[in-house]
Amino acid sequence: MTETTEAKLPPQVKKALIALVVGGIAAILDSTMVTLAIHTLVVKLHSTAGTIQWVTTGFLLAMAVAIPVTGWAERRWGGKRVWMTALVLFVLASVLCATAWNDASLIGFRVLQGFAAGLIFPLMQTLAVRAAGGRVSSRLMAAVSLPIALGPILGPVIGGVILNWLSWRWLFLVNVPVVAAGLLLAWRFLPAGRPGSPAGRGRLDWIGLVLLAPALAGILLGLSQLSENGGIGHAGVLVPLAAGLVLLAAFVAWASRLPGEREPIVDVRLLRVRSLGSASAALFTAGAAMYAGMFLLPLYYQQLRGDSVLDAGLLMIPQGVGALVSRFVIGDLVGRFGARAVTIAAFLLTAVATVPFALAGPDTSLWWLGAVLLVRGLGIGAVLIPPMSIAYRDIQPAGIPHATMNTRIVQQVGASFGTAIVAVALQSLLGHSATGAFQGAFWWAIGITAAAVVPAIALPADRPASHEPAGTPVPDQETPNDRTAGGVSTV
Repeated sequence: MTETTEAKLPPQVKKALIALVVGGIAAILDSTMVTLAIHTLVVKLHSTAGTIQWVTTGFLLAMAVAIPVTGWAERRWGGKRVWMTALVLFVLASVLCATAWNDASLIGFRVLQGFAAGLIFPLMQTLAVRAAGGRVSSRLMAAVSLPIALGPILGPVIGGVILNWLSWRWLFLVNVPVVAAGLLLAWRFLPAGRPGSPAGRGRLDWIGLVLLAPALAGILLGLSQLSENGGIGHAGVLVPLAAGLVLLAAFVAWASRLPGEREPIVDVRLLRVRSLGSASAALFTAGAAMYAGMFLLPLYYQQLRGDSVLDAGLLMIPQGVGALVSRFVIGDLVGRFGARAVTIAAFLLTAVATVPFALAGPDTSLWWLGAVLLVRGLGIGAVLIPPMSIAYRDIQPAGIPHATMNTRIVQQVGASFGTAIVAVALQSLLGHSATGAFQGAFWWAIGITAAAVVPAIALPADRPASHEPAGTPVPDQETPNDRTAGGVSTV
């Protein structure tokens, strides 16, 4: 059973976290940098915007397909081995992307890269909890979620610098030294994960995978097409979205009815546990709130104010600074006020700090907006951490990968949902005035963030913090007790 503790992390856990953060940062930054290069890729590869858009869409869909596989892969081969394999696959795909000769080859290589990223993101969280012996704290989650929070903020800055002075191919080649360092650190510092028992290692829930993977791909594809196809009634939106929801319902029905000795590809039964269920709801809205703003902010600077890609990226730096600062204080805040209170406060702070953008025009002071972004960064830097730490509270070691996949999936869908809502709002309002369109879209982003307070209120009350040092890493092998109630603590 996991515990929430605000004790300092032991040295071996810190080293494992460094290895995970360095290894995972490339995948997270890459997913945000490439979005800036759409116009450049259209020109350089003699393609169209509709075709090149699949460079990001294909990455997103492949990532969604890979997420459900991570839990089984970790049990089958061990977490450390799968982590290093995913990094190798990612850097290989990055090199292939850099050598792409046309739009079709780039899209194909990006799909491979997205699949590797889909393994990396949930494994980063799972292996961090494993390294800490299953004892989850806000400090642990602050460290492991640092790349996830900073990626959308620093990605545009780094991408803008590369596109301004270097070839677009360096968007992918820059991953090589970073991943090489991550592989070296992982080999040196990650605990050697042991595969599960021979009886359990080969049991892949093929039916669940066939239902869930296309379900996630359909939902994300439908949401991504929402603004481009003029609303939900268009076939390009309605067909994949409806198909995805039907397949998702079929998967939930399948996974909920499996006998106790059989393990679904993602154990949705764990969502019945209040800690994980409420945390997942909060993380869905956190993803929506974070990415709604991150979609609008660069567009505001570029389209409404006329700033270059590089300038827009640099103007986002204050938000990154705020998110970084929040990482150093979040553990103490949670220990003092509790995870629920901090989560609510973080959402409210983010919403309030977005209001000035809903009132801003093309001539609003950049100094004022920079100060506002610093405050907003403090908020968005804190919205993920408390729910992530609560998510594992009543989950047994065997359920850790499933808890991770559940939380990662809802964050991904939430991010796509939030982006789609504000994109539709912006597109529908542009027919009147650009300033009014952006102001209206930002009000939608504020509404999404304010609504996120509701699931945050449902988070369980905090328990007294335990100050025991984290124990030895939990082995990647189930015990009979671990299987009780599908990985739910029965204590």
